[in-house]
Amino acid sequence: MYAPLALHDTASARMIDAQATQLLGGDAYVLMQRAGAAAWELLQQRWPQARRIAVACGSGNNGGDGYVLATLARLAGRDAWVVHPEGGGPASGLAQRACTDYLARGGRIELFPCPLAGADVVVDALFGIGLNRPPEGDAARLVEAINHAGVPVLALDVPSGIDAEHGARPGVAVRADVTLQFIVAHLGLHTGDALEQVGERMLATLEVPESVLAAMRPRAQAWSGAALAAALPPRRRNSHKGESGRVLCIGGNEGSGGAIMLCAEAALRCGAGLASVATRARHVAPLLARCPEVMARAVEDGALLPPLLHQADVVAIGPGLGQDDWARALWQMTIDGAAPRVVDADALNLLADAPRRLGADAILTPHPGEAARLLGMPTTQVQRDRIAAAETLAARFEAVVVLKGAGTVVAAPGQLTRVVDAGNPGMAVGGMGDLLTGVIAALRAQGHAAFEAATLGALLHSVAADEAALAGERGLLPSDVLPALRRWANAGAH
Repeated sequence: MYAPLALHDTASARMIDAQATQLLGGDAYVLMQRAGAAAWELLQQRWPQARRIAVACGSGNNGGDGYVLATLARLAGRDAWVVHPEGGGPASGLAQRACTDYLARGGRIELFPCPLAGADVVVDALFGIGLNRPPEGDAARLVEAINHAGVPVLALDVPSGIDAEHGARPGVAVRADVTLQFIVAHLGLHTGDALEQVGERMLATLEVPESVLAAMRPRAQAWSGAALAAALPPRRRNSHKGESGRVLCIGGNEGSGGAIMLCAEAALRCGAGLASVATRARHVAPLLARCPEVMARAVEDGALLPPLLHQADVVAIGPGLGQDDWARALWQMTIDGAAPRVVDADALNLLADAPRRLGADAILTPHPGEAARLLGMPTTQVQRDRIAAAETLAARFEAVVVLKGAGTVVAAPGQLTRVVDAGNPGMAVGGMGDLLTGVIAALRAQGHAAFEAATLGALLHSVAADEAALAGERGLLPSDVLPALRRWANAGAH
């Protein structure tokens, strides 16, 4: 059975750390020694030829983990040394203890600025999970020096300069090749700016009992492609198209017919039994030429839409819709309908103009700019805390929200927020969101509840794009993703 990865905020991580320390008789140094040992073991496994290791240590407990690693490296015969900024020596009691042990083993400390050249690996142990402001002074310059060292970087718990709770990068931050998190996975390392910095994420639980971890409710969950096989089982042998639902895709205003075509084709490739399109008359013939399986209807007059709405099990509105009188007429007819709705693109902009609660059967799929308009705030504020932005949208509109972007966030009232652990920069191209709208609508039409359809749809879309991007992220087109969508929609059949 699939189990998503629990993601914890800073307060939760600290409480778990405190409880684990109590189980160890109150000696937190045991956990620090385990953290340093886990990091040293990983470094040897990942870079077995590394002989010279520079460890950048801060003044707090994260620096203490670095001192432990440096001690173990020296005991193993490596040339390891510690670097810290001027005035940045150990300040916490645990870090001082680790530093004392390191010096007792003949360790040496270099004050920055000092050359990192000659190191085979640099270990980042400057700042831990508590940092929520930009690094300053020599610390900032040391971060920049690490990034320009030209050697692999192992970050302990969090790349220094990244807000481990929100994923924001308020200033300079270390670009790690690998980030080893301790005890729990951190919420902020799975979305936003953090994805530029973390490299490969790994987790060392430091032998903390599962009972301690299970007792603390996570802040969110990370969902990977492994969830799809169980969630998308093979169809019954005696199934028919009606069981897989009818999706109505509304959009494709003048000059934007391709958007609604992509939406409808994605719905069919992900298993919708029937897909209809309500669009401008001039787009009907091209759509049928591209995908004759779609039932394309010219809807120049809004009065022609109600019969199509009545037949639909799920309505996807927004791709290529526009915001003119035609678009507004179709939006007004759709918004009051009884069928579940997936709301994207210009339909979201129309919603921002006249906000209203949509209900639990509606799924909104904004990118950060659209989310900002819906919330009435700058896009930068949305990106500083993507989890909070998605949850605020879900509460405001009483709907499921899929906040697209690096580390897509899925939120809904009363649900534990989910983060999609898949996707790549090649997806940042026009039309990719239109595919997602069709994917989610198809899964909703096949009987998945709104929150599940949103999660699985965003996940299916991302892993399919990752497969398509194996040939290169730059130049990836939405139509390149369609074949992989079909394969991953049948993940449970393999």
